[in-house]
Amino acid sequence: MSEFVRTIRLWFAPEQVREEGGTPDYRFSLANERTFLAWLRTALALIGGGFAVDQFLPDLRWGWRVGLALALLGAGVLCSLRALNHWVRCERAMRRGEDLPASRFPALLSLVVAVVAVAMVVVVLVGWEG
Repeated sequence: MSEFVRTIRLWFAPEQVREEGGTPDYRFSLANERTFLAWLRTALALIGGGFAVDQFLPDLRWGWRVGLALALLGAGVLCSLRALNHWVRCERAMRRGEDLPASRFPALLSLVVAVVAVAMVVVVLVGWEG
């Protein structure tokens, strides 16, 4: 079974994570959980932003409105899935005594948010009617 499939299976069976390695200091596990919850809050904010763009900017051209809304909604979905995946990977690494996994996802998410923000600046400067 590939490592990716195994990790996804662990999303739904966190008790299996405990079977690997030793128990880390509980403070590290709680910090990992707080990080997971912070990522979920970020995902909810992105999803809320996507709905807000769609619902509260009706005068914006359809393509702009849908594009910006879908970019934010997609980023929210990816962020929530990545939160879970990162939690499992970090918990496993701590139990095994390994280095925590590196991730490019924060950079990717930052770029998506920056692109949407620049697009919103253009919308504000040019105007919504069009």
